[in-house]
Amino acid sequence: MMKKYEIGLYEKAMRNTLSWSEKLRCAKECGYDYMEMCIDATDEKINRIFMNTAEKKEIMEAVFQAALPIGSMSVSALTKYALGDPDEEIRKKAMQIAEKSIELAVDLGVRTVMIPGYDIYFGESTVETKKYFLENVKKIAEIAEREGILVGFETMENNFMNTTGKAVQYVNMVDSAYLKIYPDAGNITNAAVENQHDVCEDLSLGKGKLIALHLKETKPGIFREVPFLTGHVQFEKIINTAWSLGVRRYVTELWDVGKGNWKEDICFANQSMRTLLDREA
Repeated sequence: MMKKYEIGLYEKAMRNTLSWSEKLRCAKECGYDYMEMCIDATDEKINRIFMNTAEKKEIMEAVFQAALPIGSMSVSALTKYALGDPDEEIRKKAMQIAEKSIELAVDLGVRTVMIPGYDIYFGESTVETKKYFLENVKKIAEIAEREGILVGFETMENNFMNTTGKAVQYVNMVDSAYLKIYPDAGNITNAAVENQHDVCEDLSLGKGKLIALHLKETKPGIFREVPFLTGHVQFEKIINTAWSLGVRRYVTELWDVGKGNWKEDICFANQSMRTLLDREA
């Protein structure tokens, strides 16, 4: 029977000490279809973009052994090194990270790259930061077009791009077949509660522009490390809307916070979200 959707696991849900083989095997054992690789703001993860051929080959061998692909990549390093930072050196570093991440995605067979919707995170959003952000996003779209990789904005925590509607504006301004939206269910829920609008109505504004959906639990004002089904995200309603809009790729975003039962949490996230997705399928 044909699979109707795929569900991926955010890499940082697993112990960082695990090898690629162990991470991929863990994701498979917990029922996932693929893994989402992270290029976060730590030097260790940023250095991945400078991997040599042997290191890439080692990852690909682990992928084939586990029979589980790395299906997407989250480039959250663009929080620390922001695309709209007033400092030119930081913007140059951000563009290097973005371009080399997309090139790494090509080498590893990753088809979707997520970039955070921040003009600037550590600093004040201004007319200038928004101008730089748009300039650099246009450049990223050109790189994505060249390499054949889909890039999606993640809806984030701060006011700049915390809704699907705001992400749509930038997607429309750039107007590239390779730059779309990768919303975060938890972040758009928090924005909807704070600003008194309907989360599914907001998600629907992205029709035709949504490439995947992060399934993440949140509470009002709390954006990370909330265990699944203990917060206020209406997963059933959001998945139903996303499905009607053509979204067929989902990633459970959760973090290893050092607890002994971290693998159980991963399996629970998979089971609880698959139950909802199977109803749609």
